[in-house]
Amino acid sequence: MDETEFWELVDDAREASEGDPEEQADLLVDRLAQLDPDSVLDFARHFESRYNRAYRWDLWGAAWVLLDGASDDAFDFFRCWLIGQGREVFEGAVHDPDALADLLGDFDEEIDGDGEELGYAADEAYEQLTGVVAPDLAIAPAPPEPEGTPLDFENEGLLAERYPRLWERFRG
Repeated sequence: MDETEFWELVDDAREASEGDPEEQADLLVDRLAQLDPDSVLDFARHFESRYNRAYRWDLWGAAWVLLDGASDDAFDFFRCWLIGQGREVFEGAVHDPDALADLLGDFDEEIDGDGEELGYAADEAYEQLTGVVAPDLAIAPAPPEPEGTPLDFENEGLLAERYPRLWERFRG
């Protein structure tokens, strides 16, 4: 499975679920379960590498603004959700986290921002196909700390300055 096929699966499931992250995860499991186990593992590798790539302080700050706070777990689930938004939103956010203000349509913090189930979709599909737990993906692990410079998430003035478009749209 190449990168284009990965994003097509993500996009198709998001569109069919009308943006509901839990429904998107269920649809993704169903679609992955129609593939062969090696393709499911390829999908998992693509997902995990993007998940690790999004482990950045500046993206965590954007999640903090969007969600009005983001614990370690909340940021993990946010990264899964961000991948679920598709290539354009994901790449745009990694390049410029404040651009999420322009890249996102409606945002309901009760539903959006939490894609925990998306992170398990490939594992569930692999188990359905093979009856066993997915093996190690043999990719580089996430760094022990987020990339970049740590931010003081409690400093609202700093967040408003660092993420002016996000702050105005979601907190202003």
